[in-house]
Amino acid sequence: MRFDWSGGALAEGLRCYRNEEFFLAHEHWESVWLTSEGLDKAFLQALIQVAAAFHHLQRGNHVGAASLLRAALRRLETCPDRYGEIAVMTLRESIGVWLQTLDQQETGPHPAFPPIG
Repeated sequence: MRFDWSGGALAEGLRCYRNEEFFLAHEHWESVWLTSEGLDKAFLQALIQVAAAFHHLQRGNHVGAASLLRAALRRLETCPDRYGEIAVMTLRESIGVWLQTLDQQETGPHPAFPPIG
């Protein structure tokens, strides 16, 4: 599959993600995920889990957010450092920082949301 982040559901999901509309990002990406296969499917599922994690965080569910971030990280471990035009290594590192923050239950400023796109 060729990932086209310039139009369609992938682009709309990316726009929503960047606007911190995580539930909507999840919905857009899921429409593409449903027809994907193999590593593409696992990669998109990881992105969907990241978006869902931050939706949970917005609703105050830190345990659910951490669980989804761990699941996304496991899926991203099978991806090369750059996949589908996304800097996967940077994404994995950012998720790790978020997990550390959530595990320590820090109440101060949170790190930036993981970059996608």
